[in-house]
Amino acid sequence: MLRNEILQMMVTLKLRGMHAVFDEVLTDGRKRRSAVEKILMELLQAEAAERHMRSIRYRLGQARFPVMKDLDSFNFKESTVGEKQIRSLYEGAFIENHINLIFVGGTGTGKTHLSIALAAQAVRNGVRARVDTLVELAKELELEVVGGDGGKITGKLGRFDLGVRDELGDLPLSNTG
Repeated sequence: MLRNEILQMMVTLKLRGMHAVFDEVLTDGRKRRSAVEKILMELLQAEAAERHMRSIRYRLGQARFPVMKDLDSFNFKESTVGEKQIRSLYEGAFIENHINLIFVGGTGTGKTHLSIALAAQAVRNGVRARVDTLVELAKELELEVVGGDGGKITGKLGRFDLGVRDELGDLPLSNTG
C-alpha cells in the first residue's frame, strides 16, 4: 500500500525518473542492505539524469533540425575539409568566444552536414540553437511585417545561443526578404 502511495506521489510531483526506476533501485538496495540515504541518492540521480535527457530532447526539438547529423557519419577522407579543425569546433569553444562560422563550398561538400553536427553537439552540451534556411527565415520575417507584428521573430531568435542559417545563396529572395 505504501509503495503505491509513494509511486502516486512521484507521479503527482512529476518525478518521472524516480518513478521509472523505483522498484529496481529499492529491490537492489534491499539486496545489498544499503542505507536509506544511498537508496534515496540513487533515486535522485535517476531523476537528475531523466531531467537532463528531457532537456536535451526539448532543445533538439526547438532547434528544428531538418535531419540529425553527426561527425561520425561525415566522410572526411572524401572531403577537403580539415578533420582536425572540425573536431576542434565540435568542442564548442567558438560559441563561448562568440566566433561566427561560415562554411563555403559547392553543392554536396558537407556544409549542411557539418553545421547540423556542430549545432547538435552544442545542444547536447546545453546550448540553445535554431536552424533555418535563409529562405524560410526571410518568409517568416516578411509575414511578420505584413501582419504588423514586427520584431517578434528577432526577439525569439535572440533567446538562442547559436543560429544556423543554411542555403544562403541557393534561392533568390524578394526585395523585402
